[in-house]
Amino acid sequence: MSLGSAIKCGLTSLGLKSNENFISNLEAYLVLLFRWNRVTNLSGIKRLKDMVPIHLLDSLSVHAFIEGNTILDVGSGAGLPGIPLAILYPKKFFTLLDSNGKKTRFMRQAVIDLKLENVQIIKGRVETFQGQFDHVISRAFSSLRNFSDSSERLVKPGGTLLAMKGDKVDQLNDQKIRVYPLRVPEVNSPRHLYVIKKKYEIY
Repeated sequence: MSLGSAIKCGLTSLGLKSNENFISNLEAYLVLLFRWNRVTNLSGIKRLKDMVPIHLLDSLSVHAFIEGNTILDVGSGAGLPGIPLAILYPKKFFTLLDSNGKKTRFMRQAVIDLKLENVQIIKGRVETFQGQFDHVISRAFSSLRNFSDSSERLVKPGGTLLAMKGDKVDQLNDQKIRVYPLRVPEVNSPRHLYVIKKKYEIY
């Protein structure tokens, strides 16, 4: 099966409609990631065909939870999940934040090559970053507590923190959290999305 066909089948399994341009952009992103990864360690996944489910489809599995128009991807790394979601939602604006220079250089190249006008890349740490977003999402944080503590201030009232995790983790006692299982085609390990809704502030 060709790379494009594998992507198309995966999108269908996720309930996403696809067209030639959409698939072409996703394919171009993965090929660029694969090429950079051979000389720059951006991902532990070394085979191109394995990147389809593990990186691409996993990132897009949260598509139904991206309801707002401004999204911050914290610790974006190689642009995951931010770049696939930005390709899916060209009218939403994505900010991809990472402190690693080689990773932000790759993401900037991807934005240029794919002509993604709805993406900005920031090299920096979430602890000192400023802004307000409808959603703050991450695949990178090992601790749900650390993600919540460092990122909640960046979420607009009524917005959500979205933490993509594997096995279920202990929830935060002082937070209202909803946990949703994520079904990712060809990924057998468990995937979950932790959704923390920020309360409206009352003065």
